[in-house]
Amino acid sequence: MAELRYNPLLNDWIMIASHRQNRPQMPKDWCPFCPGSGKVPESYTVLKYDNDFPALSQTPPPIDDVATDFFKVRPSYGKCEVVLYSPEHTTTLPKLSVPHIEKLVSLWQERFSELSKDENLKYIFMFENKGEPVGVTMPHPHGQIYAYSVIPKRIAEELQNGEKHYEKTGKCLICDIMENEMKENKRVIIENDDFVTILPFFADYPYGVYIFAKKHVQNVCEFDDGMKRNFAKILKETTGTLDCLFDMSFPYMMCLYQNPVNGRDMSSFTHFHVKFYPPMRSGDKIKYNASSETGAWACCNPTAPEEKAEELRAAYKKFLSMQ
Repeated sequence: MAELRYNPLLNDWIMIASHRQNRPQMPKDWCPFCPGSGKVPESYTVLKYDNDFPALSQTPPPIDDVATDFFKVRPSYGKCEVVLYSPEHTTTLPKLSVPHIEKLVSLWQERFSELSKDENLKYIFMFENKGEPVGVTMPHPHGQIYAYSVIPKRIAEELQNGEKHYEKTGKCLICDIMENEMKENKRVIIENDDFVTILPFFADYPYGVYIFAKKHVQNVCEFDDGMKRNFAKILKETTGTLDCLFDMSFPYMMCLYQNPVNGRDMSSFTHFHVKFYPPMRSGDKIKYNASSETGAWACCNPTAPEEKAEELRAAYKKFLSMQ
C-alpha cells in the first residue's frame, strides 16, 4: 500500500507506505552503498541513488479502494532519492574536505534543477538523518531528497508567515531574523562572506542551529561558485562544531529549506536556510519530544540559547584548532 490520505484536522496529506515494512534488515558485514556491493559504481565521489523502498514514486501504484465521500485519497506521487556523500563507509560531513563537499552541493544543485522539471512536484526537500538517536540504521554517510506533490504542513506554515511579514513590512522575514541576530551578535556562532550559523533567539532545541544565506537567494541553484565554496565550508565547520561539543559524532537531522517549485512566485519572501534538529541536550542525555511538543507542537527548550551559543563558539574554536 502506497498512497496519500487527507487529514482534515490539519489540512494536510499523510504518506501511507506500508510496503516499506518489507525492507530487509541489512547484514552487518555488507553495505549497498559501498563499492563492491553491486548496487553502486566501483568508483564515485558523490552519487544520486534512487531509493529502493520509496514512500513516493513518479509511477505510483493505484490507490486502494478506501476513499469515501468524506475520506480523501490520492496517489503517492513524488520521488525519493538517496544522496551518497562518499564511498568511505565510516566518514562524516566534517571529515570531508571542502572541495569534496562542494561536489555534494553541485549534486544537490543538479537534483533540484532536474526534479523541478516535473510539473507535478511542488516541493523538493533535502535532508540528512545522522546517528542512532534519530533512528538511522544505515551508517554509510548519506542524505535524502523527498520531492512532494504537495507542500508539507510545516513548510506551508513557514511560507505563510513569511508572506504575512512581507505584506506588512515589505521585507523578507529570514532577512530580518538574520539582520537582528547579527546586530545583537549574542547567538552568532560561525560566519563567512556568504553564510552565517546562528543559534537563534527562538531555538527549540538546545543546539538547534540554523545556517542562513546572507544574500536573498531561494535555493542552491542560485549559488555562484564563491557561495558554493563558502556553503561547503560552513557545512563542514558547523557539523564539526557539533562533534566537538562532547567529543562525539554528534547525531542530528539536517534540513534544507528552499522555495516551492511549479507554483506561484514566492521569491520575495522565500530565503534559503538550513536547520539542524540535534536530539542531544548533553553528551549522554537526549531531548525527547514528549506530549507538549508532539501533541500540541508547543516546543520547550530546557536551556538558554545565549548560554548554549557560548558552548558552541568554544566548540567551534576547538574544531578550528584541530584542522
